Amino acid sequence: MDEIQNPFSPGAGAPPPELVGRDPILEEARILLGRVKRKRPEKSMLLTGLRGVGKTVLLNEIERMAAKEEYRTISIEAHENKALGPLIAPHLWKLLFELNRIAGLGNRVKRGLSVLRSFIGALKVTVNDVTIGLDIDPERGSADSGDLEIDLPNLFVAIAEAAEERGSAIAILIDEIQYFNQKELGALIMAMHKIQQRQLPLVLIGAGLPILPGLAGESKSYAERLFNFPNIGALSETDASFALQEPAQAQGVTFEQSALDEIFRLTKGYPYFLQEWGYQTWNYAKGTPITLNMVRIATNRVIERLDKNFFRVRFDRLIPSEKAFLRAMAKLGNGSYLMGDVANILNVKITSLGPLRAKLIKKGMIYSPAHGEIAFTVPLFDEFMIRAIPNLKS
Repeated sequence: MDEIQNPFSPGAGAPPPELVGRDPILEEARILLGRVKRKRPEKSMLLTGLRGVGKTVLLNEIERMAAKEEYRTISIEAHENKALGPLIAPHLWKLLFELNRIAGLGNRVKRGLSVLRSFIGALKVTVNDVTIGLDIDPERGSADSGDLEIDLPNLFVAIAEAAEERGSAIAILIDEIQYFNQKELGALIMAMHKIQQRQLPLVLIGAGLPILPGLAGESKSYAERLFNFPNIGALSETDASFALQEPAQAQGVTFEQSALDEIFRLTKGYPYFLQEWGYQTWNYAKGTPITLNMVRIATNRVIERLDKNFFRVRFDRLIPSEKAFLRAMAKLGNGSYLMGDVANILNVKITSLGPLRAKLIKKGMIYSPAHGEIAFTVPLFDEFMIRAIPNLKS
């Protein structure tokens, strides 16, 4: 088997050779982009799902769709320790200057630059070289209060009006959006509320963990009226088989059905794991067809790689008490877990686990699928804890 011709692509945000099972989400995005460009009201989108389901891949695909529709796009990734203002300001600065180059400096583009200058000044930080590059007077009283929930909506409106003046539209795409704090998330929601009220050509498409709808609702109760929250889950067995078989066949290689069945059993249909198993199995196979035995031989290498990279990097960010909490969850088996059962494993009172639970949710390790329940945000993490961390104690 030629490893250079290996069609599979395990990696963070790496596009798979076949993007299957996501047509309804992409169709929803197509309608959103089309309607907003034509000044028709439509909810923006916040994609939710566990790690490894392909949210970033979908964001990238939607960005390509937006570019084809002649949108100006901004793509950013939220971080735990970086505020929204300094993160987004350089991108807005670049966007406004792109709009400026379309046909000279119009009134609304010029005003957008002035409002952005005010916004940056209110941040009281230097955003790369933006404060130097914007040699334009700030617009006093616009986006300069220092309160993000006041300033960001005014800034978004000014920028959307500048795009409208140029006959353009803007798509802002934000990955890992759950890392913004409540005030930042609230400011984004308020900004989109104002945009929708004025039917301006700007959409927000974000992606985050399953806690995102709850965070948005807690921040602003009307969030559900502004956004759709499509859930991105694992692939069906049929789609998972297609995602493996089609790219292989394009290279003159096939999988035996038993091999496909085994990979689905091991991966549970999660796209990242499908790519990892497909990649390693291809490299271990001696020829076509790829057999069940080849999958089993490759599985040891796959698990070694996942334990060392995908799982371990998340585990090593935790303090001992957090690790013990997750180990107790894993001991209960697959699925979601009752907090009371976790407390029994740890031999502590359930009330004492509240702070630990909150920290692990904030770190993106667990979420609450229902009241009183918790679950891992990383698929197969329970198997990693049992396999690789067998004797962990709090």
